[in-house]
Amino acid sequence: MGLPRPRLVRSVAVGVGSFLLFGAVTGLLPNPVYVRMVERTPADYLFLVATSAFVYQRSLSEDPVGDRLAAGGVVGGFLAFGCPVCNAVLLALFGSSALVTYFDPLRPLLGAASVVGFAGLLYYQRRRCSRC
Repeated sequence: MGLPRPRLVRSVAVGVGSFLLFGAVTGLLPNPVYVRMVERTPADYLFLVATSAFVYQRSLSEDPVGDRLAAGGVVGGFLAFGCPVCNAVLLALFGSSALVTYFDPLRPLLGAASVVGFAGLLYYQRRRCSRC
């Protein structure tokens, strides 16, 4: 049967929009407004794509489940691919040396945990949905 065309178009727009927005504000997509202080890695791009794909997939559902877990996963994904030194909240709380020393090495683990959370939530969503 398939998805109604307007919902599919909206979901694609949400997924691409989240990719462009998250990529621009974290400096993964080069732009004149924001300069990234930490080197870009392939894992950063992987977590950006995974987070955007999750946002796209979630917007396809009429009745998504696990809103708190989804929000936590998106925040975790954002922290995983974002520049830790450029994040004003983290910088104010911990300082740049602590972020580079302690938080930066943990970003891949945070990204992997958010991807596992995304996969689990999508699996649960599919099991719960009778039409999927």
